[in-house]
Amino acid sequence: MNKALSLLFLFMQLVVCPVLAKPISSNTSITFGFHSPHIVQIGTSQLILVSGSTYRFTVDTPEDKGLVSTQPTVDEIITEITSADGSAQQYQIKDSSGALKSSGTLTEGDWLLVTAQDGKTVRKYTIAFKKMALGGKLSLLQNQLTKNTNTTLILSYIAGQRSPNASVQLFLPLGVEPTLSNTSVNIIGRGFVKLSDLGAQSMGRVGANYSYTKVGNVAIAKSANGTSVIVFKNLDFRPANGADLVLKISGVRLKNIGNHIFKAICTSSSPEVLSSAGTGNETTALKVTQTISDFERVVSRSLSHEEPPYTSVSFKWPMLSKVKAVQLEQSLDKGKTWSVVLAAIDVKNGMAKISNLKPNLLHSFRLWVKDGEQKGYSNQVQFYSGKMDIKKFGVNADDQIDDTPKINEAIAYLNKIGGGTLYFGKGTYLVKTVQLQSNVYLYVDKEATIKAIKGADAPEQTWFSDKQYRSGLSPTAIGPYADPENYLTKQDVGHHYFRNTMFFGERLDNIKIIGNGRITGDGNLVTSDNVMNNAVDNRADKMFTLKLCTNIEIGGIANAGDLWYDPAKDEPYYMDKNGSKDFDTENMLNIDRAGHFVLLATGSDSINVHNTYFGKNSTTNVRDIYDFMACNEVRVANIYCKVSSDDIVKIGSDCSLGFTRPARNYKVRNIIGDTNCNLFQIGSETADDVMDVCVDNIYVLGANKAGFSISTNDGGHIKNIHLNCGETGSLHSRSKMLRSTTPFFISISNRGRILGAAVGKYNFTDNGEKHSELLVKNINIGVVENIIINGVDITEVYGGSSYVDASKRWKGYNGTQRRASPIIAGYQLPDNENVEGGLDFKLPNGQHTGYIKNVSFTDVHVLVKGGHALADTAQIPPELGVGQYNVSNLKVQPAYGLWARHVKNLTVKRSSFNYEKRDSRYVIYLDDVIGAKFSELKMVKPIDNPAVIGKKRTSQITIDHIIYDDDVQGRNPKPLLKLN
Repeated sequence: MNKALSLLFLFMQLVVCPVLAKPISSNTSITFGFHSPHIVQIGTSQLILVSGSTYRFTVDTPEDKGLVSTQPTVDEIITEITSADGSAQQYQIKDSSGALKSSGTLTEGDWLLVTAQDGKTVRKYTIAFKKMALGGKLSLLQNQLTKNTNTTLILSYIAGQRSPNASVQLFLPLGVEPTLSNTSVNIIGRGFVKLSDLGAQSMGRVGANYSYTKVGNVAIAKSANGTSVIVFKNLDFRPANGADLVLKISGVRLKNIGNHIFKAICTSSSPEVLSSAGTGNETTALKVTQTISDFERVVSRSLSHEEPPYTSVSFKWPMLSKVKAVQLEQSLDKGKTWSVVLAAIDVKNGMAKISNLKPNLLHSFRLWVKDGEQKGYSNQVQFYSGKMDIKKFGVNADDQIDDTPKINEAIAYLNKIGGGTLYFGKGTYLVKTVQLQSNVYLYVDKEATIKAIKGADAPEQTWFSDKQYRSGLSPTAIGPYADPENYLTKQDVGHHYFRNTMFFGERLDNIKIIGNGRITGDGNLVTSDNVMNNAVDNRADKMFTLKLCTNIEIGGIANAGDLWYDPAKDEPYYMDKNGSKDFDTENMLNIDRAGHFVLLATGSDSINVHNTYFGKNSTTNVRDIYDFMACNEVRVANIYCKVSSDDIVKIGSDCSLGFTRPARNYKVRNIIGDTNCNLFQIGSETADDVMDVCVDNIYVLGANKAGFSISTNDGGHIKNIHLNCGETGSLHSRSKMLRSTTPFFISISNRGRILGAAVGKYNFTDNGEKHSELLVKNINIGVVENIIINGVDITEVYGGSSYVDASKRWKGYNGTQRRASPIIAGYQLPDNENVEGGLDFKLPNGQHTGYIKNVSFTDVHVLVKGGHALADTAQIPPELGVGQYNVSNLKVQPAYGLWARHVKNLTVKRSSFNYEKRDSRYVIYLDDVIGAKFSELKMVKPIDNPAVIGKKRTSQITIDHIIYDDDVQGRNPKPLLKLN
């Protein structure tokens, strides 16, 4: 064949038989998909699926219909399988007669038809069932490890179905050697403990009617081949908080290259005993490599946002003692070409830093190890040198279409490359539910608006029903206590559903929402406790929901000044160092119409919220602002709230996680606002302790309950709460309270909303008044102690929040608004002789009265409206029973300046009490007060009341340097020489 003929023949081959980049697959093999809980086993011609039952409630499930089958539907199984080689396949389900089955539950006799990518090759899989629990999800934080390097392995497991008294077996590969001391575990988010300490881990606060006494039991065994098995028993997996088990195994050093397989099996106890298969997603592999495979970027975890040096980045990798020479390489074309970059490299400690990167580019990096056992290239890491514009992901921000999918895609991408900042520039972004991710920051620029639309994620499915208690609680409502195990009925519906929100995060670390733009619920976030009665697309009631997260920052652009308020301009301002007022608050994050909560943070730690302006554009559709449930290490500063219908800053602890958790270490500073409730509140949810809270510089513009409120209602211990002690920084001003129903409300009730609580209905009299109420029988009365309040000026004491009448900023006092004295009210159970049939229980600690202890007021000046008649000195406010924790429950107090009952060790000094209109009540009234010191006080005593201080059942009272005026301030001042 001559040359010309050969070329012609080659040409014809290319034309007739073109070369394909990838041949069309004829593969019909399938495997487990990313999430495949219903698949037990995949054979060559058979698909074995789960058959069993579980309890699963939605918010619409009737209370007696929660028991459901776990057999999959057609739609479910189609999403749980995928092709073994990644090719495109088509799936059909047919019944035993060969008829196409497009929906409904799969049954014995159905079969799966898999058509390969070539459209010709077909395989039939018969479908069979096996009584088993749904499969869970096992995963490793890092899937690759460098040979012979010391590391801590983090293994997570999510059970396939909820169950009480569950067991989990974790099978570990050779070389992973867990012990009770080198391994720690976090069960359903309770926090890490060593395996050796699991039996002693706190259960949280529970009553005697709760069936668990331990978080769980653990043992470590060896298999015949030398591998380890960790067995956990008696676990309560009814609550769902993300990963059910997270294990940290320290000191792991693997010597063998290749895949090391981990496996989990979970066994349920109810509604039937079933074990999962330990296949598919319940297995995971750790790949051990010769070269470095755990080279990673170091991410900043600062809680105070500053514009970072986007052109600098740091790295770390395992310390390799024998390695002498390492270089860092960079690619700007996603790994196609590489070049050596100048970097500061610390080979000994496995660290490197590079500066002066080109801005606003995606950089890929890898290590080149020139010598030693790990010689070769490492894994690659990525870094975007700037804020990544959300519009690069196809987001239009045109206020027309739902941007949620593309925003979530962008967040997931940034998380995958190790984190970064996502930039929201000029425009209006419409969202349903944004899924936050660890190490991803959202930056909302000044001309950007993120706006909620209807259709947010549905509330989560649960093991229990909460329909017995969706909102509120009367003194006779039995619902919260009917099932002592049901954690959903211990707090209102807004607190125990988390996913029906505008921004959601669960078990995340290092997240920020920062900027000086606007975020609005736009009327599509609900404020009502009856939210679950709404249409399916209208059940979102929160703006930011963060559950068991760490390192969180929400706020505006940082300003070094303290935020304060100018009454003449009715605007906040920053205090400049030279003493001038800076009314430029354009640095603040602008938030409005946020529904039931702006922020619901539950079980989350290390939080910084700051420089936020609420209600600038709209004051409607807003309830609680910052709500912290069982959170620790929290900073709140420079907050202005034009008006809200509920608390502005609230601290508590509830049962919404399925367990209680204490709250500690708060620094709260420069809070200014108007509210239909309390500006600052501890409670009412106090299922666990709240301690060490420091608040400085508050400015109450209006509060239809209290300016500063501390309540324990569920047995929690409230301790070390300080107002204006300078513990957050220097005190720049005196705190002020205007238009509050009462300036202070410090109280105890015994509502007992915790797991294992028991109640009974009792008929009794309280000071001659008949009651028919629930009394909690097995939960101790809570404790409030060590309260210090300094430096507050109080005027206009009436419920005057502008929330009530939006037509004007504030409505002046006209005598119809609610008023109350400053209140300190402990709690006492009814005495046996006042209860029909007698009191048939004693609390666990034997106490009958809950005293508030060690309360100190210094430099506090109170000017009330006055106007009460002398007859009101005979008023006896009722005890605060179950479901009673508001100022209004106490009706009228017999003193205008301070009323205290069930108190031990009360101190009031360098303070004054006065009224605008004669008030014939006592200035101070003490009822069951043991130990009180009053010194350096100025008072106005009504002329028709012979006593300044009234008392009953009171002892150990001392007075020193008290001056009182007759009827009006300045008239005939005289010293008070004895108590009355």
